[in-house]
Amino acid sequence: MVPPIIHEIEARSAINAVRGMPFKWSLNPYKGCVHGCGYCYARAYHGFLGLPVSTFDSQIFAKTNIAAVLEVELHKPSWAFEPIAIGTATDPYQRFEGQYRLTRACLETLARVDNPGSVTTKGTLVTRDVDVLADLASRTEFAVNVSLITLDREIARTIEPGAPAPMSRLRAIERLGAAGIPVSLFLAPVLPGITDAPEQIEAVVRAAAEHGARDVWAGTLRLAPDVREHFFQIVARHFPQLRQGYQRFYSGATYAPTAYQLRVEGLVGAQRRAAGLGTTPTHGESSRQRRGQLALPI
Repeated sequence: MVPPIIHEIEARSAINAVRGMPFKWSLNPYKGCVHGCGYCYARAYHGFLGLPVSTFDSQIFAKTNIAAVLEVELHKPSWAFEPIAIGTATDPYQRFEGQYRLTRACLETLARVDNPGSVTTKGTLVTRDVDVLADLASRTEFAVNVSLITLDREIARTIEPGAPAPMSRLRAIERLGAAGIPVSLFLAPVLPGITDAPEQIEAVVRAAAEHGARDVWAGTLRLAPDVREHFFQIVARHFPQLRQGYQRFYSGATYAPTAYQLRVEGLVGAQRRAAGLGTTPTHGESSRQRRGQLALPI
């Protein structure tokens, strides 16, 4: 794995308008992500920078002024204090956050005006900010979503080589929940033939419930053209028996077949009910809106 290089840049805006998602506004303190998840749709965004999708985990951009820009935007007369989803195109708690503290600065800025929102992350560094997250959750609608696709450490290491181990993420859920912060688990994306066996899904949902998650939401793998080729290379290298199946499943398609999506949705729904998990989605997203990779755009 190529050692990551971080570039310090200045953001022209902090809050981004989002279409076709369960939320209207997003915020991303970084571009790129050292977690290196092979399936990540956000890899395609490096193409907008003129970089190959393979550099998404090695060329990281830190928006050093993002909290100051956010402060200005939150005080514009036009801002209606709607929920902001943090971490939709990068992980806000990748390890460089320990150095730059940009996510924390944005959370503190949101807390000063009680702006609602959510954070989606694989990073266990989120527990560092229990204080400000608990403060936000006590005064407005604010939640944390922890992404976890499998309990199998070897699969996780293969697909998400730079992300914390599954048990570390479960312990983060437990700590956040104990602090009174609403926390859910995103079982997304579900990978055909790799993480979609009923017993695998049951194990993740059960573990989420046992560690204090309020709910589990799932979505199947989606592969945009550039990301598709990148992920196919990973499948060919590590899961060669699935290579032809993936090529058929995603031949010219971004999404898995509808029948498969419905089957996964049914499996997860049954396990959620069995575990007694909640039924109120974060920010009111519907079942249809949740279909596909969650935390879209990370």
